Amino acid sequence: MKKSVENLATSKITGGRRYPLRSRRKYEIDRYSVEAVPGEQVTVTRKTRGGNQKTSLKTTDLVNLTVPGSKVKKLKILKVLKNPSNKDYERRGVISKGAILETEAGQCKVISRPGQDGVVNAILIK
Repeated sequence: MKKSVENLATSKITGGRRYPLRSRRKYEIDRYSVEAVPGEQVTVTRKTRGGNQKTSLKTTDLVNLTVPGSKVKKLKILKVLKNPSNKDYERRGVISKGAILETEAGQCKVISRPGQDGVVNAILIK
């Protein structure tokens, strides 16, 4: 998704049209965000600057749940209860940081960024 160069909306003082001096650089090009939803696990790998890679989750059905005083458990996600970051995400069931999930062990809050990290880590809510 190549975004146009900003600040060209207004016309020049003479009434002429503004033109960009240059197009966007490769590192300035935007991408569509990868929004994780419940389902069978599917990951996406993208190239980033410096020859690195970034793994994103498209769909996932497991969460790494941290329970205070015990080990990390891998549990099944039943549904997304709340997503305070966006009402539309809540309606569509998108998993993002801060989302409240229903699991087999109870309700948990997502503390990782699935679209950036490629994993869903959560802590149990009492």
